[in-house]
Amino acid sequence: MAINVKLLADVCRIPGTSGFEHKVRAFVQKELKGIVDEMYTDHMGNLITIKKGKSDKKRAMAAAHMDEIGFMITHIDDKGFLRFHTIGGFDPKTLTAQRVIVHGKKDLVGVMGAKPIHVMTPEERAKVPQTKDYFIDLGLSKAEVEKLVSVGDPVTRERELIEMGNNVNVKSLDNRVSVFILIEVMKELKKEKIPYDFYGVFTVQEEVGLRGALVAGHHINPDFSFGLDTTIANDTPGAPAHEMITELGKGTAVKVMDASVICDTRMVEYMKQVAIKKKIKYQLEILTAGGTDTAGMQKMAKNGTIAGAVSIPTRNIHQVIEMCDKDDIRGSIDLLKESVKGLDTFNWEHK
Repeated sequence: MAINVKLLADVCRIPGTSGFEHKVRAFVQKELKGIVDEMYTDHMGNLITIKKGKSDKKRAMAAAHMDEIGFMITHIDDKGFLRFHTIGGFDPKTLTAQRVIVHGKKDLVGVMGAKPIHVMTPEERAKVPQTKDYFIDLGLSKAEVEKLVSVGDPVTRERELIEMGNNVNVKSLDNRVSVFILIEVMKELKKEKIPYDFYGVFTVQEEVGLRGALVAGHHINPDFSFGLDTTIANDTPGAPAHEMITELGKGTAVKVMDASVICDTRMVEYMKQVAIKKKIKYQLEILTAGGTDTAGMQKMAKNGTIAGAVSIPTRNIHQVIEMCDKDDIRGSIDLLKESVKGLDTFNWEHK
């Protein structure tokens, strides 16, 4: 089954850095109106959607974070150039020659500027770029800038989705691809009977510390929880096999662990069995750095939660050229959906 590339492109296009996810949330609310049984927003800004199950004695939860990495304006200099602070993790060299959108009183396209190489000293040329070396140029005077932009305004990266072979390539697949997947899962579960109430949660502020998932996990207190996020596909030239983590086109990934979480062995085994039974191509993911909302739910569920995650292999994470395989995306939809449907068929006792 093909994926809805237009919907994915629309989700990726919406601006929403950590703390400024409201436009993404409004889009999801519109998409799922009349689809889910309940929908509400908590004080933190998480959007909680609920599909009722045959029993409310247990709860399942999946978390997909809405926020993307970006910037916040910290200073406007005498010539109208903008200084900024990063929101989320950046490799500074990826900022070179990029366009951004400053979300002030209206959206303004800007460019990331830096000192021209022609006037750099040999020492400067040899130096690894740092975030502080860059500024945002709006092509406007200080007076014009100050009418439209204020300190504290968010900035997002500019890049439209394109298809490349069987892949999609765009900024912010981390984690809008998971927002897309969770939207599609909620839609496909509409006419299905599931064993337990399922909470599809679109979380906030993951990129700055899993903050939304910590709140939602504590509030919902799920018995079963699924993180839904991208993971590294380091299957590119020069990468040794043991550092690939995952590979594009080899299927969705079942998380075993990352730097923030060790998934429950029962959930890992269950998801593997679901994938095999439903003929969903999968690979195992062990990520030695980085973390996801999986950890937020595991840490904060009041009664403990049997935690696992569906991970989407992605090349060039935290760049504007993130790439996912369309079949891997479809497999991720299927794995989460089928895992939710079969939760009452597995022996969850500790061995």
